[in-house]
Amino acid sequence: MRFSYLIFAYLMMSCGNDNGPGYQEPYIPDPIDPVIKKLTDEEMMDLTQKETFKYFWDFANAASGAAKERYHPKEPTLNENVVTSGGTGFGLMGIIVAIERGFITREAGVTRLNKILIFLEGADRFHGAWSHWIDGGTGKVIPFGPNDDGGDLVETAFLAQGLICVQEYLKNGSDTEKALAQKAEMLWKGVEWNWYTQNQDALYWHWSPNYGFVINLKLVGYNEVLITYILAAASPNYSIAKTAYEKGWASSGAIVSTATQYGFPLVLKHSGGSNFGGPLFFSHYSFLGLNPKNLSDQYGNYWNVVVNHTKINRQYCISNPKNYVGYGADLWGLTASYSRNDDGSLGYSAHSPSNDRGVVSPTAAISSIAYTPNESLQVMHYLYQKKDKLLGPAGFYDAYSPHYNFWVADAYLAIDQGPQIIMIENHRTGLLWKLFMQNADVKNGLNKLGFNYQ
Repeated sequence: MRFSYLIFAYLMMSCGNDNGPGYQEPYIPDPIDPVIKKLTDEEMMDLTQKETFKYFWDFANAASGAAKERYHPKEPTLNENVVTSGGTGFGLMGIIVAIERGFITREAGVTRLNKILIFLEGADRFHGAWSHWIDGGTGKVIPFGPNDDGGDLVETAFLAQGLICVQEYLKNGSDTEKALAQKAEMLWKGVEWNWYTQNQDALYWHWSPNYGFVINLKLVGYNEVLITYILAAASPNYSIAKTAYEKGWASSGAIVSTATQYGFPLVLKHSGGSNFGGPLFFSHYSFLGLNPKNLSDQYGNYWNVVVNHTKINRQYCISNPKNYVGYGADLWGLTASYSRNDDGSLGYSAHSPSNDRGVVSPTAAISSIAYTPNESLQVMHYLYQKKDKLLGPAGFYDAYSPHYNFWVADAYLAIDQGPQIIMIENHRTGLLWKLFMQNADVKNGLNKLGFNYQ
């Protein structure tokens, strides 16, 4: 389960034994699968978006409409009131896609968006930031871990990214939609980003009314936190200085990497120190709204960052240095997801080339489709051909390992399902990229930090 911070999980795993799990079940050959008619690429993307969207629509928290942290079909009431702020931000963007794709009516979508925003307006906030976990019934904070019973700035940034897309999507609509757009704008602009600097040249992840900044986790890239700095700079009332980005995110220029793997320059040093790049979510979460195409600054070209990161991750799986069964061009993609513990039980791990446990996460390749369209579609078609094992009630299940007798994590996480819907749409139409990048405050933030973009 996801009971530790993603960045902590990755750092811990990347420092461990590189020889893989110590226990391996005997290999049993894959039974002959039934012949399944292949879908066209368009049908494949339609199906994946529509089925995955059910996570945020059919299986959302009933009281708030917000996204549950997780959903286990065999235990549907498990932690049903634990909603996640970041995953809810992804869900907001997913609802926009669903309206545009005709999965739901515009009226139904606006009604659900209004329900969620009313909930967020009444939920606990900590200098404007939401907590990582919120009780969907009461709006009260649910502690995410020791000393973490307050604001989570990174999860808040993921939520704000979604709120800005809602703002832009509805701002020229009906009177009801305009009012909802204004509410979305008010909510994200209420975040006191500069409070989370501790008056230093960096942002910090957490603040608690009971423990203050005791966790003291500085936001340093390259990982999932770039969007946090951009939104903090974009804030009209609580903006940070450019030096916080330069000294915090970029470590005074030390973020730049000269490493190359499989002929692909890494461009930026990844958190955890791996020259093969970190988990693929590093190149997903910040770029659901933020368009990396033609995006650059003094440290690098971000299209090269995300594309090369993806290709290195894919090529590592094809090279398969640990000889895991099933890895290859049809099945690749290592990122944070549910995982398989050595005893076969369900766990959680930030999978990457430096923490390769023989478990592939469908969200890794699927959410990379904007960077590697043909390669990602190849994986999607493979997964569909095994849909009897891998396609559940809310899209493809969270993790899969042919190596361990075709072990499947038949469960879901909001932060893994959301990027699939959004990034497929960005590949198809650029919808969320267009909405986010047209926002005037976002442009101001990018300009302030010295980004070049189109």
